[in-house]
This record gives sequence, structure tokens and C-alpha cells, in this order.
Amino acid sequence: MAVRADDIPVPRGRPRLAGRVREWLDHESILGPVFVTPALLLLVLLVAYPFVMALYFSMSNAFIGRPSRWVGLHNFIALWDSDVFRQTFQNAFVFTSIAVAFKVVLGIILALLLNEQLWFKRMIRGAVLLPWVIPTALSTLGWWWMFNSLYSVVNWTGIALGIMDPPGPNWLGQRYYAMSAVIAVNVWRGLPFFAITILAGLVAIPKELYEAAEADGAGANARFWHVTLPLLRPVLAVVVLFSTIFTFGDFNIVYILTHGGPINATHLFATLSRQVGIDTGRIGEGAAISLYLFPLLV
Repeated sequence: MAVRADDIPVPRGRPRLAGRVREWLDHESILGPVFVTPALLLLVLLVAYPFVMALYFSMSNAFIGRPSRWVGLHNFIALWDSDVFRQTFQNAFVFTSIAVAFKVVLGIILALLLNEQLWFKRMIRGAVLLPWVIPTALSTLGWWWMFNSLYSVVNWTGIALGIMDPPGPNWLGQRYYAMSAVIAVNVWRGLPFFAITILAGLVAIPKELYEAAEADGAGANARFWHVTLPLLRPVLAVVVLFSTIFTFGDFNIVYILTHGGPINATHLFATLSRQVGIDTGRIGEGAAISLYLFPLLV
């Protein structure tokens, strides 16, 4: 017997369920948490949980392969008995202050140049971003090759130009040269972030202000000091804050170039924390080193 299409039963549960889901999602009180929950889970798993574990380890005598016990702030206090940690503390502030100062000055100069009418402006702006876009480990390996004492391109260029005596300095094997090298690479790496952010601030400055200042007889220097720089201060404050935090926590550049050497001359908190916590197994002390400047940076 033939069965008509109208006689075939159609399940009603699925459309009703889909309608209920659409109705729920129309409410902001439900739709908001649905969108926020994945990001919140990522933050909890990748940020909050590791941070809480680091706090716990820093206040314990955790060592790889044996049970740990609570020691409170003993690790933080005992670190000052270490000559290596005191040297690292000094290195971190020298490294960060010099690198951030250079990035501010060079970033403003580069942003002013990029704000001018140039041929192939978009292509130049894209090329400026390359140091920031290239993976840090990959680009730092290139700098390691250029600073290597056996085949240093930097030394070869300096000797060819007559500004260095052969065979040239051992950039990664001498105390002050090594610190100069890691600072130079950090500045090269972070300069695009400064330049592009400051350039965005420059573009937002109304041209009428420059026209009014020029009508009053202000020259280029006066316009920069009395119009450009005051209006860039909010942007500079944010950029300097972020750069200071990132520079204090730098790891890749120092670890690839010098591993903290020579004789701990370039150790930063991140590299020393890895050496103490991973290489020697003293997880508690390593966690304390990594968190030492956390209250200051917050």
C-alpha cells in the first residue's frame, strides 16, 4: 500500500530544541557567558594555574624527585646571599633601563620619519615590522652568527671601515661587550613596537595645531617640544610600561646569545630562574627568582 508524504510522522523534538537554543541565545545574560567562557578557561589553564603553582613552589623547598615542604619567604630572603643573584638583579635594571631608553628615542625618530611623505610608504612600514614579526629565537640565531668571534660580520665590517683593530672584540665572550650585544638585539627587536605605536599617536594629532603653531612663528623644534611631545605622552606612557615589563622578563635573546654568560654578566631573572630551577633541579629557588620583581611590575 502506498504511503503519502503527509502520513509520515515528523519528529517535533529537534525543531523545538533548536528554537529554545535560539531563544536562550537571544538573552544577553546567557549569550555573554557563552562567549566569555572559552577565553576564561584559557586564562585559568594557561595563566592562573601556572601562576598559582609558581607561587606555591616559590614558598617551598621543592626539588626535583623529592617531596617539598612549606618554607614561607625563606627562598626570597636567602637569594640575597647569592652573588649570582645580586649580579642578576643589577643586570636586569641596567639591561632594561638602557634598552628602553634607546627604544624610546629611536622609536620617536623612526615614527617621525614614517609620518613624512615617502615613496613606497606602506612597503616601508611593513618592512619596519619585520623584527617584531619574525620569531625571536630565529632572528636571535642570526644575531648570534653575526656576533660570533670566529666569523663575526660585525667585526669584519668594523675592521673594513677602519674603526676596529683586528681581530676585533669578542662580543659574546667579554663582560661589557656581551651586555652591549644583548641590549642591541633587544632594541632591534622592540623598536618596531615603539615606532608603529608612536606613529599611530602622531597620526591622531590634529594638523590644525601644527598650523596654528606655525602661524605663531614656531619652528620645527618648537612644534615638536610644545605640540607633538605633550600630545604623545599618554601613548609613550603605555608603550614604556609594556616595554619595561617585557624587557624585564626577556629570556630568548639572552639565553640564545650568551646563556647568561660570560661569568653571569648577562643573566636576567628569566635565564637565572631556568638555570636554577631546571638545570640544577631547585624548583623552589627558581620560582622565587622568577617572581622576585612581580610586586614591582604590578
